[in-house]
Amino acid sequence: MASSATRQRVSQNTPNYLPGYDPTFNNFDVEADLSYEIDLWGRVRNTVNAAKANQQASAADLAGVALALHAEMATDYYTLRSEDLEQVLLEKTVDDYSKSLELTQRLYKGGAAAVADVDQAQAQLETARTQAADIALQRAQTQHAIAVLVGENPTRFHLDPRPLPDETAPPPIDLGLPSTLLERRPDVAAAERRVAAANAQIGVARAAYFPVFSLAAATGFDSTRASTWLNAPSRLWSVGPAGLLTVSDAGRHRAESAQAHAQYDEQVADYRNTVLTAYQEVEDNLAALHRLEQESLSEAAAVTATGKALEQARYRYKAGLVTYLEVATTGTTALQAQLNRVNILNRRMDASVLLDKALGGGWGPERLQHAGSFANTNAALRAANR
Repeated sequence: MASSATRQRVSQNTPNYLPGYDPTFNNFDVEADLSYEIDLWGRVRNTVNAAKANQQASAADLAGVALALHAEMATDYYTLRSEDLEQVLLEKTVDDYSKSLELTQRLYKGGAAAVADVDQAQAQLETARTQAADIALQRAQTQHAIAVLVGENPTRFHLDPRPLPDETAPPPIDLGLPSTLLERRPDVAAAERRVAAANAQIGVARAAYFPVFSLAAATGFDSTRASTWLNAPSRLWSVGPAGLLTVSDAGRHRAESAQAHAQYDEQVADYRNTVLTAYQEVEDNLAALHRLEQESLSEAAAVTATGKALEQARYRYKAGLVTYLEVATTGTTALQAQLNRVNILNRRMDASVLLDKALGGGWGPERLQHAGSFANTNAALRAANR
């Protein structure tokens, strides 16, 4: 709806000018226009569908970012707790090495040990202290990363130490997971929606070859005087159909149609690659959980064995049967086995988090509020699986 009040002058040399009339006059106009396109070829319908699909793809992209942030938070948290456990192990090791150094110094003063044993014990203690300081640094950096993820100032953010319990293990995973779980991934949903949008654009390009039919109507008032502007004789109206057909466009419609088909092929290829990547991530983390469980069992056995070996080495050293070198070597091996066990535990928890992320983390396509958008997803998943 539009209205205007203007004063204008027409040229006296125009063919429409009537001699004897004042070329300067006022024009008061208020008019409402209505136009409706008859969507015979689906141009409007496909344009709306493409816009909806792109909006849903953007919503899925947002969900993908949120899922990645949650996964990063979870992995950082487990890393922090693993570092807490390593800190406990190293502090205990420093305490044990300090006692060993005191014993070696007493043996040296009594003439039962060489000065090299004292130096060896001192070096072992300082190395353990260095490792403990390095773990403390790593924990501080991990805590700062968590602070950024939760939107806090790292200077004021603090998490009390809480080491992972020894019995900690990721939840059991059914190896027969159905491929339909991949539909919960936001990136798969976004890629599928972009395929739908590109397909709708093909319909828009195809409709450009056909005529556009529409119904148009207008009503209002028009007068040269304000006093008679809204009177009945000043009323005007018009109604009628209209058709528009482009006879020649120098190949424009053909080029636009080829572009729409090429963009559709691009989105299909991207969708297929997204699905294959999803399969890879799931398989990678399933394999990691399986292998790391085996590593956990073997490393636990190694921790037990090295612990017994260290105990025997200390007895032998106290009895004067070996030098401190054997104790130091065995102690280093035992410490490394314990740290490896913590590292494997951390990797198992990370793999569990990443598997949950690879399966969509509980997100579902129903959150896009569309019906039937995944009608072709299962077929595409099966095709990608082949």
